[in-house]
Amino acid sequence: MRHCLITGGSSGIGFALARLLLAQGNNVSLVARDWQKLQAAKHNLALQADDAQRIHIASADVADEASLRDAFTACEEAFGPVETVIASAGIVTPQLFAEQDAAQFNRQVAVNLIGVANTVRLALPAMRAARGGCVLIIASGAALVSIPGYSAYCASKAALRSFATSLRLENKGDGIEVCSCFPPDTVTPQLMEELNLRPVEARRFIGQHEPWSADLVAKRILSGMTKGRSEIHFGLVLSVLAFCEPILRPLVHFAYFRRAPKKARDS
Repeated sequence: MRHCLITGGSSGIGFALARLLLAQGNNVSLVARDWQKLQAAKHNLALQADDAQRIHIASADVADEASLRDAFTACEEAFGPVETVIASAGIVTPQLFAEQDAAQFNRQVAVNLIGVANTVRLALPAMRAARGGCVLIIASGAALVSIPGYSAYCASKAALRSFATSLRLENKGDGIEVCSCFPPDTVTPQLMEELNLRPVEARRFIGQHEPWSADLVAKRILSGMTKGRSEIHFGLVLSVLAFCEPILRPLVHFAYFRRAPKKARDS
């Protein structure tokens, strides 16, 4: 029975992963900012697992290292050292860069990048001491292609790919597996809020497509982790972009500008 800690575990992909990990017999700690959502998540998971004793919740802002450290301490007191850490907490506030204030931009970078670094920093010492463990970093398909209106989000998620690669090189000798994944649009409460803010430029760039379910994304992630993959991709388009984006970028940008209104192209 492993201790799996998930940030952003009260909803979305993190919650779906928690459900699968509990079904496998693991102890699961959920860390998120909203205490009421955490309580609701624990209640719902306990109904499925029929064992609330294997679920622990702790409230923290991943961008606040002191707050997160307290949460880690509480979770480790409940279930022992963290053996699998899943950095799933993230936020997105789409808006054109010229129209977005610095606080909104900086907050996305703080949660999506610094929050992941804080999470991994707290989990690594015990893993290195045990000479084993697993780090899963949930980035985004937006890490693979720059989207207008998503400058902070794309930048912070793209940085996670390099961060994960460095971690993998640094910790492989200690038996620690580092995996990153790049989900597409996924049906979560966050996506519903995001769509209301998505600029027309982003809609034009992204086009029409059906989002994945959180359960399907979570199953793909755990399958990839079981197979020992260092990166997990979703669907043909994102898989191709993961390896060929520098080559395809001019074509993607050409297609975007061709779809833009004539006035926008002329400007």
